[in-house]
Amino acid sequence: MALSLQLPSMDGKLSTYKLRGTMPVKPAKGVRFNRIAYSAAHVVADPLAAIDPWLQCAVDWDATIAYRRHLWSLGLGVAEAMDTAQRGMGLDWPTSLELIRRSLDAAKDAPGALVASGCGTDHLVLESVKTVDQVIAGYEEQMAAIEKLGGKLIVMASRALARVATSPADYERVYDRILRQAKQPVVLHWLGEMFDPALAGYWGSQDVDAAMDTALGIIAAHASKVDGIKISLLDKDKEIAMRRRLPPGVRMYTGDDFNYAELIAGDGYGSEPTHGKSDALLGIFDAIAPAASAALGELAQGNPERFHAILGPTVPLSRHIFAAPTRFYKTGVVFMAWLNGHQSHFTMVGGQQSTRSLPHLSELFRLADAANLLEEPDLAVRRMKSLLAMYGVEN
Repeated sequence: MALSLQLPSMDGKLSTYKLRGTMPVKPAKGVRFNRIAYSAAHVVADPLAAIDPWLQCAVDWDATIAYRRHLWSLGLGVAEAMDTAQRGMGLDWPTSLELIRRSLDAAKDAPGALVASGCGTDHLVLESVKTVDQVIAGYEEQMAAIEKLGGKLIVMASRALARVATSPADYERVYDRILRQAKQPVVLHWLGEMFDPALAGYWGSQDVDAAMDTALGIIAAHASKVDGIKISLLDKDKEIAMRRRLPPGVRMYTGDDFNYAELIAGDGYGSEPTHGKSDALLGIFDAIAPAASAALGELAQGNPERFHAILGPTVPLSRHIFAAPTRFYKTGVVFMAWLNGHQSHFTMVGGQQSTRSLPHLSELFRLADAANLLEEPDLAVRRMKSLLAMYGVEN
């Protein structure tokens, strides 16, 4: 008998939804990808902690690290303590550093596990930052702490720098200082204002092309210290234009949660092997991990049609999860983890489970089913019904 339940549509009206219930594609064992693929991983809150959720942070460490082991088992790397982990949006710097430490320790028991860790300036009191030198010192403090643990750096975009910088030259000074000190090549991070309004005008200009010129100049001046750059502008043409201009050997890590399938597949442009395609550092890979792994495996085996057949149906789901206000996408990511049994509750750091409406989550449920991403349909239906009941919708 087909599974079904009453779900509200975006106009608030209830209707019966019958599940397809198709199981996710299982990734083939032992396939090596021909793309580097990081999943920006979420954190699991501790729902039993007696805290003020809007003001304090409590993490369920066992469940959080277990999810990272799940990602590694699928061949995906972990981009740790990034915005998907609610960095700067509920996850403070001391807790982020503890998360990085625990993730790096866990990776030692997972052969081949990739971990790169977010390094920023979020421990600074934003209103107190007045100078570029304070931003540099903030970066240096987090760099030293992460590198002491043996971690690879993702140099995150800085709200403090966006606040105090007056020209592209300020960005050049900060990144010159940071990159000269880095112990190993880093991943740079360009997060558009749709993800974080406080980052508007990053690289010293509201004009994206001018900002790109500044970023490319910084990368060219320090190419040996830059593994790649992750950009999240939700504009595939800008990403393609930038990756074609990167120095040899510097990778483009797509952060485009709207167009990732075609960007990862690539266009084969030019002779530089890393510039005709994008590698990946994506929040959506947390929510679609089995499909991402299976698709990347097919791509590595020379089956682009299968790659698109698996990954293509996940794109409408991703576009819904990352719909404006885009910064609330973490709610959809955690919701997927709960539906699929990777955590026992739908509670988030900072109480952010409340940032999306019931109709939004109901549409997410439909799209997840359409993309063959409900790992245990019976469990997903039970959990969805329990959420609906909390909102007064009886099934």
